[in-house]
Amino acid sequence: MTTQEQQELEKKALEQFMSGKSLFSKDGAFALMLKSFIEKALASEMEGHLDDVERSKGNKRNGKGKKTIKSGFGTFDIETPQDRLSSFEPELVKKRQSILADNLSDKIIGLYGLGMSYRDISSHIKEMYDTEISHTVLSQITDKIIPDVKAWQNRPLEPLYCIVWLDAMHYKVKVEGKIVHKALYNILGINKEGQKEILGIYLSESEGANFWLQVLTDLNNRGLEDILIACTDNLKGFTNAILGVFPKAEVQLCIVHQIRNSLKYIASKDQKEFMRDLKKVYRATNKQVAEDELEKLSGKWEEKYPVVIQSWQNNWEHLSQYFKYTAPIRKIIYTTNAVEGYHRQVRKVTKTKGAFTNDMALLKLVYLATMNIQKKWTSPLHNWNSTIQQLYIIFEDRINLDIGKNQSKRVADARSHSKISRK
Repeated sequence: MTTQEQQELEKKALEQFMSGKSLFSKDGAFALMLKSFIEKALASEMEGHLDDVERSKGNKRNGKGKKTIKSGFGTFDIETPQDRLSSFEPELVKKRQSILADNLSDKIIGLYGLGMSYRDISSHIKEMYDTEISHTVLSQITDKIIPDVKAWQNRPLEPLYCIVWLDAMHYKVKVEGKIVHKALYNILGINKEGQKEILGIYLSESEGANFWLQVLTDLNNRGLEDILIACTDNLKGFTNAILGVFPKAEVQLCIVHQIRNSLKYIASKDQKEFMRDLKKVYRATNKQVAEDELEKLSGKWEEKYPVVIQSWQNNWEHLSQYFKYTAPIRKIIYTTNAVEGYHRQVRKVTKTKGAFTNDMALLKLVYLATMNIQKKWTSPLHNWNSTIQQLYIIFEDRINLDIGKNQSKRVADARSHSKISRK
């Protein structure tokens, strides 16, 4: 671009700005500036390509072609240099590339990750940048994150996570033209520093202990060697699946799930009274008091609701693990609220989707939503210093913690308090 052309372009930009016209439209000044820059850069790339080796092969310039570029600065046509042997592979704008990846593609992926449909994204891009993009092109752009999704799913994990929550969500996915209900398995972990992390997301046609066993085996293969406390619902066989891979883990079944399942079998007229008695069990000050209250509950209700009472008795070992901890830790582990909170945030993004076109369409969106959610997880869990000290006392041989001198007294005090609370 000559000095005169540059001055004319700057004048045009000022006129458009003063008149309120878009600088980003097809004929906008910014688009013309970008066009000029790209064409100069491509010409420079071609000059570098036609070195002595290429010229010795008889290669040389062979005119110019044209292609339409879509970007965040509008849509415009550029001239692309060509060589006789067609061996020129430009880096700035690759062959068959029509979207500037570092510009518009990132915006499209960002909008997709917020849950916007292809139709809404297309309308938004048209309104903002005066650029038409088809649903096929949008799909191709979002497919660029598939390698990132696969790499993230197979990334190495830390050897130890202190607390892990395991739960599933359910979605509709199209399979060979039919709508199939699928379970999305999610694992949320807390590491020794108190940081939350989604360890993995897995997809299956149904939620069951057999598939959970495969999930846990994959976590183990990716480097996870030990879990201190695993928090789950009371899915049949789930506890055995966890202990089969992580035999030292303490399994805490979700009290809220247990209560919900119990109330399904309690007559409406008895529910209030039953819940008053049941609260004395799971809100007891310690395990011994809880077991005394459970015995009273059984004596009063077992004849009328034997299935409910038997469920509490049979699962009591894994329903009552939380009693050995202080109130702050009990609050963290006695329900699966932590992972369900993550689920609620994911559903805000996926709720507009009736059925996903395939498994990867679902995984792409959940992955992007997860990346956005995890950006907010910058601080350790509340009161984590106190929590990790208590866990260190109980699981000392399994936690490799560097306890400094300034913490030694607090650890000793916590150990003493822990012994008293367990009596």
